[in-house]
Amino acid sequence: MMPADNHTVFDPVTYILTGIPGTEESQVWIAISFCLMYVVTLLGNSLLLFIILTERSLHEPKYLFVSMLAAADLLLSTTAVPKMLAVFWFRAGEISFAACLTQMFFIHVSFMAESAILLAMAFDRYVAICDPLRYTAVLTKSVMGKMGLAVVTRSFCTIFPFVFLVKRLNFCRTNLLPHNYCDYMAIAWLACDDIKVNIWYGVAVAIFVIGLDAVLIAVSYGLILRAVFRLPSKDARLKALHTCGSHVCIILMFYVPSVFSSLAHHFRNIIPGYIVNLLANLYVLIPPMLNPIVYGVKTKEILERVINVFYRSCSRSSVPN
Repeated sequence: MMPADNHTVFDPVTYILTGIPGTEESQVWIAISFCLMYVVTLLGNSLLLFIILTERSLHEPKYLFVSMLAAADLLLSTTAVPKMLAVFWFRAGEISFAACLTQMFFIHVSFMAESAILLAMAFDRYVAICDPLRYTAVLTKSVMGKMGLAVVTRSFCTIFPFVFLVKRLNFCRTNLLPHNYCDYMAIAWLACDDIKVNIWYGVAVAIFVIGLDAVLIAVSYGLILRAVFRLPSKDARLKALHTCGSHVCIILMFYVPSVFSSLAHHFRNIIPGYIVNLLANLYVLIPPMLNPIVYGVKTKEILERVINVFYRSCSRSSVPN
């Protein structure tokens, strides 16, 4: 489908994802790095899910939240990265309007779910450290199930309006999408209609959903730190801080790229397009890749199971037929 005339309103049957404008000469190498990140993401999160689901000793709230995060990471990266690689390597940028909306929906749903899961994990650490005697009574299987359902329901209900806000728009500029996946605001900027509603709804979601999650997480950790520094012994304080270390790393890796990406979109007139796109790729690629690595290295119980899995695999492969 060829680009439309600037003054002709049309219903886009397909979009053409152009990749990252300004990086045409290095797109093959960018794709290789993206592919390696994706492979690490698939292997790391799949292994994490396998270990947590098969080891009964890890069927605790803390690890079940980690498994939820791994599932969200797999959904986020698998929704976006294969099409990115097709765009970079095979110039296969054509995507139907329906497929583009579907990809946009699941990318943002996954992102929203991860934010909610991180909030649930902060609550888990708060109860474990500030009220340990009631931990098992508070985080029962029933409560865990309700929290998981709330994560999914909130994510779908918050992002579903994105689809209608995009479908109501008239497009008259072009069907060339200067991106390597279908992003909500990237699509909206192609419209010839007033997109203030789209912008303000996106801002409202960022402030009242993602922002509120971040504030509640910060409050949880403020209360955790207050409780930790009241502990009588130095060893107890260090142990409590260590149990939260991996979660804090994950929080920073999740929110920092998303904040920079959001700011870049709102200042897109003064920031080069390739920087906006690269920042938008960060939260799709970096957190899903690093989450299983951080939990695998910093969580003793998971690390021991990972070592056992590799040890058993090596032992079996070394046994002669």
